[in-house]
Amino acid sequence: PFGNLSDCPNGSRWIMDVFNECAQDSRDVASIVLGLGSIGCFIAAAFPQFYQACRTGIMDQALSIYFLLGWLGGDLLNLIGSFLADQLPLQVYTAIYYVLADLGMLSLYCYYRVKNAGRAFPAPINAAFVFLSVGSLSGLSLLGSASTEDPGTFKGRSLLSAPGDEPGPKPFSRTEIIGFTIGSISSVLYLCSRVPQILTNYKRKSTSGVSYSLFALVMLGNSLYGLSVLLKNPEPGQGQGDYILHHLPWLVGSLGVLALDVVISFQFLAYRKGRPGTLEERDALLREQDES
Repeated sequence: PFGNLSDCPNGSRWIMDVFNECAQDSRDVASIVLGLGSIGCFIAAAFPQFYQACRTGIMDQALSIYFLLGWLGGDLLNLIGSFLADQLPLQVYTAIYYVLADLGMLSLYCYYRVKNAGRAFPAPINAAFVFLSVGSLSGLSLLGSASTEDPGTFKGRSLLSAPGDEPGPKPFSRTEIIGFTIGSISSVLYLCSRVPQILTNYKRKSTSGVSYSLFALVMLGNSLYGLSVLLKNPEPGQGQGDYILHHLPWLVGSLGVLALDVVISFQFLAYRKGRPGTLEERDALLREQDES
């Protein structure tokens, strides 16, 4: 039953009731707090870019469509993989929000692409967007129905061990292997998604239209997220190395992306004046206003 402390001796009652996670010491509590902080960062990250897009009206020029599609694909696979691999509840809840925020970002990109360019998307991008959008909505509905049928599926890894479990490395179940594989592909998409944006910034020699707060909050959120997973105590009888192995794709997807986000941060410093790109974009907007 939800909130049952029988499998979590000396655990925190309120954390069990609210998050259905076992927090037996300060490390577990710190993991929960850091996880909540990371969720706050990711929730707030999209809003500065929404504001920047509405203020400048050049979101379609500032952001790479492949960056957004790669981000959505990574988040969608992260959601499915974290669910199948029985990741921590905070990981699952955060992954659901990622997908919804990505769909909002893509919708805004499409709006400005149609408004500014006045032409349809290339066929491959159209097909990718439709596929990922339908896949996202289908994945959310399937996961929602699964959670309704089996509420215990979302239990954290610290609650998975039964009293009779043998100590030693915890083997991967078939479902976990599938989830681990999906999570690994998700991490690759996260890493690859940054490359088109770095190239876009380099070609424009400008970061105008891109909100640095988006990347700053994502970097902070990924750092807190990774720390929250690393601080979590392994299951009884499970070693630290085995625990990290089970969470490795999600750690790579969060901490590994930091290096590429640092590159984008340096681009913001290098192109902070943004003279060439800003003038071109301003001229394009003025021409559009004159035509209208």
